[in-house]
Amino acid sequence: MGYSGSVQKAAADRLFERRLKAEKDADRRRADIYNKLPRTKELEKAISQCGIMAARAVIGGGDVAEQMKQLRDTNLAMQSELAEILSSNGYSADVFEPDYHCKKCNDTGYYDENGRTLVCSCMKQALVACACDELNRIAPLSLSTFESFRLDYYEKSQDGRTGISPYNQMSRILRYCQNYAENFSKNSESVLMKGATGLGKTHLSLAIANEVIKKGFGVIYVSAPSLMQRLEKQFFSKDNDDSALDILLDCDLLIVDDLGTEFHGQFSVSQMYNIFNSRMLCNKPIIINTNLTIRELEKIYTERFVSRISRNSQNL
Repeated sequence: MGYSGSVQKAAADRLFERRLKAEKDADRRRADIYNKLPRTKELEKAISQCGIMAARAVIGGGDVAEQMKQLRDTNLAMQSELAEILSSNGYSADVFEPDYHCKKCNDTGYYDENGRTLVCSCMKQALVACACDELNRIAPLSLSTFESFRLDYYEKSQDGRTGISPYNQMSRILRYCQNYAENFSKNSESVLMKGATGLGKTHLSLAIANEVIKKGFGVIYVSAPSLMQRLEKQFFSKDNDDSALDILLDCDLLIVDDLGTEFHGQFSVSQMYNIFNSRMLCNKPIIINTNLTIRELEKIYTERFVSRISRNSQNL
């Protein structure tokens, strides 16, 4: 997968800050313990000096084997004393070690396996998160929350045809969206929100995005028209960079607003089908908002495509 230089730098900086924090926290713990238990400082200093003395013994000659044995025994005795002091005061044996977020790569983003340097999963996650941040920079994610969603805008009298009031209907949808955000996982179901303009589809989908982002997932919110404009610009550019399309397929949650309002050409229809179909095949969730009915969507796309979206999504 290709990522822009700015995304790669942002991901590397994110892991660097994470690693730096772990090491600074370890330094603070060490200083606190040294202040509380001065003997630990003496022992750590003496243990480190054993390595220097071992090197000197090798260079100096003489009975190296005997000197190394004495140094080893002394070192082990001091390590045992240090461990006992820490344990008796409620500290773990590795209290002086940095508590890295990723134990596999120690927050470097890379690890060695069978003589090869490989990209760690934490670096891949950081790349996805930073790419999402870049694409969401102009999205109004901070403007809509569940707390700011107003149910009192909806009529409480029952609809003569359905027997359900708009207020009760939106209350049910609000509860569903709150539960969806609270229990979100990478395998959550997709959601299709249909209805006229002004019913709150965008507000609720952005509220979901806010909560899911707080959980550490990579979320992209984009309107269908701006999505197609970006993909067209990318597709027909000289560089033909696929990074935007890649991240749309790879992010944890994709939210597409105003489906059906984009320019309806062969390119846009095929790209939208590719994005939706690829994510559904991988069981990656999508939230789709549209002001159009199923019949109206079928006129733009195909009956088979729209049916697939509807069958594989929770319809609200």
